Amino acid sequence: MDSARTPTSPSDAVRITAATGRALATEAVHAGRDDLAGQGLHAPPIDLSTTYPSYDSRGEAARIDAFAATGAEPDGPPVYGRLGNPTVARFETALAKLEGTEFAVAFASGMAALSAVLLVRGSMGLRHVVAVRPLYGCSDHLLTAGLLGSEVTWTDPAGVADALRPDTGLVLVESPANPTLAEVDLRAVAHACGSVPLLVDNTFATPVLQRPAEHGARLVLHSATKYLGGHGDVLAGVVACDEEFAGRLRQVRFATGGVLHPLAGYLLLRGLSTLPVRVRAASANAAELVARLAADPRVARVHYPRIGGAMVSFEVHGDPHEVIGRVRLITPAVSLGSVDTLIQHPASISHRIVDADDRRGAGVGDRLLRLSVGLEDVDDLWADLDRALGERAPGAIPLREALSGAE
Repeated sequence: MDSARTPTSPSDAVRITAATGRALATEAVHAGRDDLAGQGLHAPPIDLSTTYPSYDSRGEAARIDAFAATGAEPDGPPVYGRLGNPTVARFETALAKLEGTEFAVAFASGMAALSAVLLVRGSMGLRHVVAVRPLYGCSDHLLTAGLLGSEVTWTDPAGVADALRPDTGLVLVESPANPTLAEVDLRAVAHACGSVPLLVDNTFATPVLQRPAEHGARLVLHSATKYLGGHGDVLAGVVACDEEFAGRLRQVRFATGGVLHPLAGYLLLRGLSTLPVRVRAASANAAELVARLAADPRVARVHYPRIGGAMVSFEVHGDPHEVIGRVRLITPAVSLGSVDTLIQHPASISHRIVDADDRRGAGVGDRLLRLSVGLEDVDDLWADLDRALGERAPGAIPLREALSGAE
C-alpha cells in the first residue's frame, strides 16, 4: 500500500496558527468578515451589482488608469463587475489568509485560473512551462495542446532544474496529484526553480493540510469548486499569490472576462467557514476506508498520501467499470470535495483527454478508481464499496499480506 507511511493527522494540521496569530480554524470562520460587526451585520451581504454609479468621472478615469498600470484593486467604491466585486473580494481576502499569501484572485473556474496564470507569463514572453505528471487531466491537456501558446517540458521532480530554460515562465506541480495522490517535496522543487515561479495545485490538500507558500511556492492554485465550496453547488477557481502577481491576474481577468459570480463568491466564503471541520471528518473516514481496502483481496493496490486527506485511489483486480455500476450510496460522478462520497474511473473521464501512453506512464492505469470520501457514516460507505467490489476472488492475496510476506 502506498500509504504505508503514517499520514499527518488532520486534527493536528488545523491547529497550526496562521500569520495573524489566530488558528487556521478561527481564520476559516472569521477571515473576510472582520468588518461585519461594525456595520451591524452578522452574515456577509451579497452584492449582485454589475455596475456602480459615480458622479466623479475624472476620479473614475484616474482609478481606471491606475488599474491599467498595476492591476491594483481600485480605491473607493466599485466601478464595474469585471474589475471586482465586494462579495468576491471577501472570499479572496479569506482564502489568502488561509494560504498565508498577500492576495488571492478568484475566477469562474479552476481552468480559468490556470489559464490566467499562463497568459500572464506568456505576455512577458515566458511561454515555456516545466510540469510534473500527473496533473488534473484538463490541466495536462491545456499544456500539451499548447492552446494558449505555451510549450511544456514534462519531467519528474528531480529533473526540474535541468528542464529550465531562459524562456521558462512557470513550474507546475500538483501535490497530492490527481488521481494517483503522488506527493512532491515542495520545498525541494521550489529550490530547484530558482527565480522561476512555482505554481502548486493545492486542490486536494487544501490549506488545512498544507500551505505551499510556506514551502516556497509563489502561486497556489485551487479548483474552488471542490473542497473550498464543499457542497457541489459552485464552480470557481482561485490563485493565492503575492501583490505583484495578483495585479497581473486581475488585468487578465478584466480583459478576458473570466470573473467569478458574486453568488459563487458568497457560497465559497460560507464554505471556508466549515473547511477544517469537513476536511478533518472526511479524512478520518478516508483513513478507515484505506485500511479496509488494503486488507481486501479484491483490491490490488491502494494510494493514499502521507499528509492524509479525503482522497483515496485504488486499483482493483476485477473490472473497475463493474464497481462503478454497482455503487448505490456512493455517487458515480466527476469532481470531488463535496460532503457526499463520489467515485469515478479516471482513465475514462477526468484523464481521458490525456494521451493513453502518457496517462499510463503517470500511473493512471485502466484499473484505477478514484474515491472522494465524504461525511457519511464510514460503515455505510464500506457496505456500499464491499457490495460494489463483488465476489472475493479465490486465492487473491491482499496487498498488506503480500508486503508482509515480502519482508
